[in-house]
Parts: sequence; C-alpha cells; structure tokens
Amino acid sequence: MFSIRRTVRIEWGDCDPAGIVFYPRYFAMFNHSTELLIEGALGVKKVTLNQQHGLGGFPAVATEARFLLPTRYGDDVEIASAFTRIGRSSFAIQHKLKLGGALAVEGNETRCWVTLDPTRPGSLRAQPLPDDVVAKFKATAA
Repeated sequence: MFSIRRTVRIEWGDCDPAGIVFYPRYFAMFNHSTELLIEGALGVKKVTLNQQHGLGGFPAVATEARFLLPTRYGDDVEIASAFTRIGRSSFAIQHKLKLGGALAVEGNETRCWVTLDPTRPGSLRAQPLPDDVVAKFKATAA
C-alpha cells in the first residue's frame, strides 16, 4: 500500500500548560498527513480531485490513538502514514509518529469517499472508490 513520511516540528501552540502536546493536536497532524498521503498517491491536489471526481471529501468515520511517549515544544517528530485497508467506499490509514526513532503515538482512522448528494442539498453520500483511485492507493510507495 502507498505510504508517505514527513517531519514535523512541535510548536508552542501544540502544547498544553504541562508543556506536552495537547492530544487533539495529534489528530490535526494526522489529518494533514492524510491529505498529503492522498495527494501523493493520486498525484493531484484535493481541489483538483474534487473537480475530477465530484468529490465532497473523505471524512473520518472512526478514529483512535495510542499515546506511548510525550512530545514537547521544539521536538522534531517523524510521521509515517500508510493505507492499511481499501474497501468499497471506505479506506483505513495508520499513522505512526516517532520521536528519535521511538514510537510516540499511533493513530488509526477510517475514511469514507463521499460526493455531494444532489437529492439532499448540503448532504453527502458515500460512493464506491473509483477503480483508478483504488489502484493508486494500493500501489507500493516509491
């Protein structure tokens, strides 16, 4: 399955009064990694993807995380993100955030491929993943 890696510096605004990352910030980091993973797999930005497929997005329908080590202001962490399952209209992603090579946080999420529902303005509807998208999500990362 396709995967990406990126380095993130923990910023002052990521931290709580105890000086460690406030846990919801990890989900924001993982969300951005998901966007980069999908862009990397498909080779197009989300705005182009929306236009090409009439995409309404890929909202999270389930998330979980395990917090193993704290990270603090100024730490440089590596986030590795990969597809772990591709379904009919949903897909799963795992994120591994490492500090100095040690696993600090592991996050898992399930996302759904949705389009705007023309029968219910303002609503979304799950759609099967297009065949070309499935093939690219399943490709081995370079």
